[in-house]
Amino acid sequence: QVRLVESGGGLVQPGGSLRLSCVASESAFMINIMRWYRQAPGKERELVASITRIGTTYYVESVKGRFTISRDNAKNTGYLQMNSLKPEDTAVYYCNALFYDGFNSWGQGTQVTISS
Repeated sequence: QVRLVESGGGLVQPGGSLRLSCVASESAFMINIMRWYRQAPGKERELVASITRIGTTYYVESVKGRFTISRDNAKNTGYLQMNSLKPEDTAVYYCNALFYDGFNSWGQGTQVTISS
């Protein structure tokens, strides 16, 4: 019912930074929980971070201290700030939103590549 549009991926050197964004196409539906996943070639998709509408956050251990998840409720948009990037962070990143109406949606995925 609602499309999530991702942006912000790209190629960056180790130690660099990127910020991903994820915006819901329909402002009438409010996001309850925003999540970011990633999937590297040959690996299972893993949960990277999540944030509730009131700002409670979760991070997978491997990104703690480097990634920050945030949201702008007025814009129905989620963000993932990624600092101190490592080659092992290379993956396709997907946003996922659980809406208060009870359904969820996925973004199209954005490639993040960390290479020197």
